[in-house]
Amino acid sequence: MNSELATAVILDIEKIRKDFPLLQTKVYGKPLVYLDNAATTQKPFMVLQALDDYYARYNSNVHRGVHYLSQQATEAYEVARRKVAAYINALHEHEIIFTKGTTNSINLVASSFGRKFLKPGDEVLISAMEHHSNIVPWQMICEEKGAILKVIPINDQGELRMERFDELLTDKVKIVAVTYVSNSLGTVNPVQEIIQKAHAAGIPVLLDCAQAIQHIPVNIQELDADFLAFSGHKIYGPTGIGVLYGKERWLDEMPPYEGGGDMIKNVTFAKTTYNELPFKFEAGTPDIAGSIVLGVAIDYIQKTGLAAIRQTEEDVLNYAYNRLAAIPSLRFIGNARQRSGAISFLVGNIHPFDMGELLDKQSIAVRTGHHCTQPVMDFFKIPGTVRASFAFYNTRPEVDALVKGIEKARQMLD
Repeated sequence: MNSELATAVILDIEKIRKDFPLLQTKVYGKPLVYLDNAATTQKPFMVLQALDDYYARYNSNVHRGVHYLSQQATEAYEVARRKVAAYINALHEHEIIFTKGTTNSINLVASSFGRKFLKPGDEVLISAMEHHSNIVPWQMICEEKGAILKVIPINDQGELRMERFDELLTDKVKIVAVTYVSNSLGTVNPVQEIIQKAHAAGIPVLLDCAQAIQHIPVNIQELDADFLAFSGHKIYGPTGIGVLYGKERWLDEMPPYEGGGDMIKNVTFAKTTYNELPFKFEAGTPDIAGSIVLGVAIDYIQKTGLAAIRQTEEDVLNYAYNRLAAIPSLRFIGNARQRSGAISFLVGNIHPFDMGELLDKQSIAVRTGHHCTQPVMDFFKIPGTVRASFAFYNTRPEVDALVKGIEKARQMLD
């Protein structure tokens, strides 16, 4: 445990939970136990209020209006960009591109970087534990450009086989794209080592931080990643908004991903010249409210303290792991030494969908299926898993309820 965590205080969870109205919900007459945070997190009052505030008080388009409301909306939108830049310690705020989410961010890089830099025979290197959003866009651009997609394998613990990464990192590789934290296994990958080795070979790196940004401090200048993607709804903000960070040197060289308003400097029928960063990659009317409210979600995290959030989450995650490990016939899928956020498991021969449905009837929300990581499930030769994923508002009694629910389902089905 690092010194920051060692000095962090575990939060008063019952006080925190009062900030999240949906956590007060009852399902089938029982208090909701929400353990699907890797899919989406719940939203605090201040985030919900900020969304209502924008539409009620200063709804207007940004950047192109001289009137008062437009100026107010534009300022709030750009303040949100500065908040994101500060949160990940970006060198320049114009390196922050607002997108629709992690998937959109990765598609932008795959398409734009690929069109500029990939040629037949080149290679793109990803890992075997990637979300489909960090597989399919690279498959598409590789097929278009005649490039080859290579994959870093994993071991039975759900960890990257780094000796194979060293072998695969040849001069044919033009970009490495890996997840920081696996959404299906909870594995925390050695991204600093990956970046350092890739950079030693002159290869840029994209980090999928969708499952890291809400759990782990991300300092982009220390990591030195070339691209970073995350979604607002994973970090207590709204859906439909995301972030792409890109180093200025790469974003300057890459062509625009989409054409339209705001990404242009001048348009004639003969030729269009493109706008400067970040607007070059923000075509059309953006999700103004989503961007502003994402900034408010970051305010909430900063106010609460990410070190305290992480310490609180680790406490409940470790408690859950130990309680689940005591259940007869339960086996973990992925058992990495470094994990964050999520625990995937199966119980006996019970299909994960059946387990999920019986837990739902006990007001316990978990995720079941392949979690958009079908190659991971194929590796373990299973149809899917039950995944319990945690946030700092989850409690030990909720873990106890999960364990009790699994035991009840096991008695009925196994």
